[in-house]
Amino acid sequence: MPAGVMIPARNMPSMISGNGNVTGFGTSSGLILGQPNSMMEGQLHPLEMTQNTSESEIARMRDEEFDSTTKSGSENNEGASGNDQDPRPKKKRYHRHTQHQIQEMEAFFKECPHPDDKRRKELGRELGLEPLQVKFWFQNKRTQMKTQHERQDNTQLRTENEKLRLDNMRYREALSTSSCPNCGGPTAVGQMSFDEHHLRLENARLREEIDRISAIAAKYVGKPMLNYPLLSSPMPPRPLDFGAQPGTGEMYGAGELLRSIGAPTEADKPMIIELAVAAMEELVRMAQMGEPLWITSLDGTNSMLNEEEYIGTFPRGIGPKPTGVKCEASRETAVVIMNHINLVEILMDVHQWSTVFSGIVSKASTLDILSTGVAGNYNGALQLMTAEFQVPSPLVPTRESYYVRYCKQHAEGTWAVVDVSLDNLRSSPTVRCRRRPSGCLIQEMPNGYSRVTWVEHVEVDDRGVHNLYKQLVSSGHAFGARRWVATLDRQCERLASVMATNIPTGDVGVITNQDGRKSMLKLAERMVISFCAGVSASTAHTWTTLSGTGADDVRVMTRKSVDDPGRPPGIVLSAATSFWLPVSPKRVFDFLRDENSRSEWDILSNGGVVQEMAHIANGRDTGNCVSLLRVNSANSSQSNMLILQESCTDPTASFVIYAPVDIVAMNVVLNGGDPDYVALLPSGFAILPDGTTATAGGIADAGSGGSLLTVAFQILVDSVPTAKLSLGSVETVNNLIACTVERIKASLSCENA
Repeated sequence: MPAGVMIPARNMPSMISGNGNVTGFGTSSGLILGQPNSMMEGQLHPLEMTQNTSESEIARMRDEEFDSTTKSGSENNEGASGNDQDPRPKKKRYHRHTQHQIQEMEAFFKECPHPDDKRRKELGRELGLEPLQVKFWFQNKRTQMKTQHERQDNTQLRTENEKLRLDNMRYREALSTSSCPNCGGPTAVGQMSFDEHHLRLENARLREEIDRISAIAAKYVGKPMLNYPLLSSPMPPRPLDFGAQPGTGEMYGAGELLRSIGAPTEADKPMIIELAVAAMEELVRMAQMGEPLWITSLDGTNSMLNEEEYIGTFPRGIGPKPTGVKCEASRETAVVIMNHINLVEILMDVHQWSTVFSGIVSKASTLDILSTGVAGNYNGALQLMTAEFQVPSPLVPTRESYYVRYCKQHAEGTWAVVDVSLDNLRSSPTVRCRRRPSGCLIQEMPNGYSRVTWVEHVEVDDRGVHNLYKQLVSSGHAFGARRWVATLDRQCERLASVMATNIPTGDVGVITNQDGRKSMLKLAERMVISFCAGVSASTAHTWTTLSGTGADDVRVMTRKSVDDPGRPPGIVLSAATSFWLPVSPKRVFDFLRDENSRSEWDILSNGGVVQEMAHIANGRDTGNCVSLLRVNSANSSQSNMLILQESCTDPTASFVIYAPVDIVAMNVVLNGGDPDYVALLPSGFAILPDGTTATAGGIADAGSGGSLLTVAFQILVDSVPTAKLSLGSVETVNNLIACTVERIKASLSCENA
């Protein structure tokens, strides 16, 4: 499949009518707990070409026929002689269909409940009826069938509702006299919010800790410590707004540590400039030098830094390595499909940089610009920045860094961009992550390509990493140069597909509208950014563990969405969990992105058939694409659903991210409209290798190691932003993510067997 081509599923009708209006109904801007709206007779199906006649049109046509008959009879009476006129009003004669006619039309209705004019005329000739009589009979039959179905559904729903009501009363009666064994508080569902329940458990834990410390202190002091009362009023939760677009001079979801950093003083600036110049020299030499500074691994796929040689070669810098931290150093080279000038612009613009590397950068900001460069470009540009780097899992702590970024042109067509930490300028007693000179050397190549050599050199305290991810992080593949280069290569291919103009028009249904392609890819990009920014252990997030202490713990957090056109308003509950699978990352990725296997894990599709309506390829790998999926509900009383999905893969990580979308809004997007006003609540999967293999294949190597899979959902649990989150909603989401995990494990274990 060529890059930049959108290929629809075969035999799928268009969702856009000839006049540009949507022939559809039903909206689903997020995963909403509850049943979808029932399909009503007279509404137009979003993706079918047939048109139903509404009941109001039936009544209007009958009135017109009756008026016509009355008018015709009146005119005949006026034209007749006085003797022929009958003063008594004539009764309208009703034609009753014969048993044979009814049987034939009943049989025809089973095959085709919506006959067109041609078929009605043929059926009328066969049965000796007027086409209008046939039309009215079919309209009445459809109304009759709809009424029967609604009556049956209502009876069933009333029965189920009564059963649920009785169960609810029984449970409430049982819970009204019980108490929580952990906190001693009430346990009645609906009487306590999720936040209050969590605070009660936290208070109980703190009370036990105070008692334990008091007992220990009493042994040495000789008297017990005072029992300080715990706060009864809960602290207001910190507002969360992950997934916002970063911008120059703006904090992109910045945490408390980064917010405490201010602009440098005038006395600091000469030292910053001197440090940046020395870092640039070190980066260029590290990018170009070989052994003994860099030692090639036995399989020839990795380069490891010789730390003793490094200290002897670069005695200057930011000082010796602090105690308690480990060194991570890596180097990677690749050729990407982007010219060197555009690459420099992306790296020096914090918004573009955060967008391109959204899977690695959870938040970033530019604090100060010491130099904008010379000669109208970024040569000599100097910026003070903060950033937080992430792995897409709540089990891996993020890495915050305060550094200076320096850009320099070394020769015609050769540029370098370097970062180096400025932690010695701030009064912080502990530094968890320190960036030694890191960055990339960019060399111009023919035909708009560039050769990029990336060096990543950090000193970090990784003791907070969960055991599940320790192997991956310690191997350097979680934050190393290979991940940066692989992400850059994939994003360059994606940007090239956005700008593609040679779109073949031979295939039926291919979107040739350039503006429509750009809008759809821009919407998918926003979906991916929102997902990546909301799934990590960022300092802007407050995750709460729901159950157990194992690796399969489900972590949840809530946020209020207000006045944001890109998200539906209300209370949004985010849930995520990470676990290990004894299956290669490529097999996991192929299984999750395939629409044919979606019903095996997607509980919210209710077992419906999933069809790919449209497809935009945006990379060499067939897995890199944006798809528009249609879920044909197995229940005829439920409306169908559209899902926007982007799947992307590279040698270090893979993502399958999706969100239900509104049909009317998608029609606007496909016509080149602004995608920023389409409400999205992305959910999806992040797939990483488990770190047990050091081969260069990574995700692409189907036979290497196991996989680390993160599952994350965003659910709109209440459309009122001021509502309280109930424990019932949390339990529902917990069950949803647990069932999804079990289904994935079962399906992949069967395939692996």
